[in-house]
Amino acid sequence: MELTRRKLLVLGSGAMALSGLTGLPAFASLTDDAIAELTGGADLGEGAVTITAPEIAENGNTVPIEVSAPGAVAITLYASGNPVPNVATFKFGPLSGSRNASTRIRLAGTQDVIAVAEMEDGSFQKASANVKVTIGGCGG
Repeated sequence: MELTRRKLLVLGSGAMALSGLTGLPAFASLTDDAIAELTGGADLGEGAVTITAPEIAENGNTVPIEVSAPGAVAITLYASGNPVPNVATFKFGPLSGSRNASTRIRLAGTQDVIAVAEMEDGSFQKASANVKVTIGGCGG
């Protein structure tokens, strides 16, 4: 078989398409691994953490996120579709008046934003929100 430039382009395009299809599950696996490392494999409860994020973000570079977890010692934010899923960690001392935080994060595309809170009793609570990132701010 003779390798021509045309065949090389077809093979390269096929390889790029295949690698593009398998990239997102790898990021989800990174997020699961990071959460397991934080919790030490402990079970995650739900209901004590509130996460507020827009359903549609017209600019993925600055997505406003608010998280609240009364009784939390620390809250960690993850973006499941980013190459590095750990986005931010907020730690609260015993004199903290409220256990909430707000920030703006960068999202690589439409994905889940996950908040994991370590509570004062050592348990972990989780909440998530799906954020759709539009291209060019078209809203669709």
